Amino acid sequence: MARRRALDDRIADGRCLLWEDRGRPVSMAGVTRTLAGTARVTPFHTPPELRGRGFAGAVTAAVSAAARSAGAREVVLFTDLANPTSNALYRRLGYRAVEDHVVRECHAGETAGHGM
Repeated sequence: MARRRALDDRIADGRCLLWEDRGRPVSMAGVTRTLAGTARVTPFHTPPELRGRGFAGAVTAAVSAAARSAGAREVVLFTDLANPTSNALYRRLGYRAVEDHVVRECHAGETAGHGM
């Protein structure tokens, strides 16, 4: 429910862009509100069958530029280091790696460092 509200908020504020090709939605990207001069591109999605056609790059470039135009000094995004395709795209768009993060999930009945 919180994700839905966040997406509705982005749409209402014009911080979510739906990319179309010949009137058909093909990709989307959103951007957070700018906080301390920084905005984050999220969420973003292109259906698997439509990837490799430049749609993701176009919509990501557009929301990144919109965030900068709206006052963000920095625009960031998180990516999967194991995905060379998206990482190459983001480099072409001018993004650069700054630091690595590890996401660790603990589930009910597990203790941190065990059960994984």
